[in-house]
Amino acid sequence: MKRHIALGLVLSAFAVSAATGETAPAAVSYAEGAVAESLSGTAGDPAEGAKVMSNRGLGNCVACHVVSAMPDVAFQGNVGPALDGVADRWEEPQLRGILADAKMTFDGTIMPSFYKNEGYIRPGDGYTGKAAEGELTTLLTAQQIEDVVAYLMTLKE
Repeated sequence: MKRHIALGLVLSAFAVSAATGETAPAAVSYAEGAVAESLSGTAGDPAEGAKVMSNRGLGNCVACHVVSAMPDVAFQGNVGPALDGVADRWEEPQLRGILADAKMTFDGTIMPSFYKNEGYIRPGDGYTGKAAEGELTTLLTAQQIEDVVAYLMTLKE
């Protein structure tokens, strides 16, 4: 019974994503960590990507990474590598894959998977035993991933 319900949820996600041009999280195709195709079917907006990266309620990438191109953003982190020149080090599909699920590229990384909603311990299980019920959402939408990728592609040496 559980398999039938899970299959139904996956098929529903495929149907919704097919109608919107968006790739469902479970349908993302990784090739050595890279994701070749746009997750949203729409080009990213670098200005929106910068907002996602610096917004504590969204991606908050600057909590762990330094981005010199964002001098007005306070309290930038040093947990992850600096993102200065990232477009010279990584290609667009690789950056998309890292954002969607960094663990596909860097085994054991502490970077969150921003476009994943299954295949991990549910929030609360490890601490309170009271995990959230129902389907979980991704941390970022497919379009937000594309926006961040578009911004990161502007960061060249």
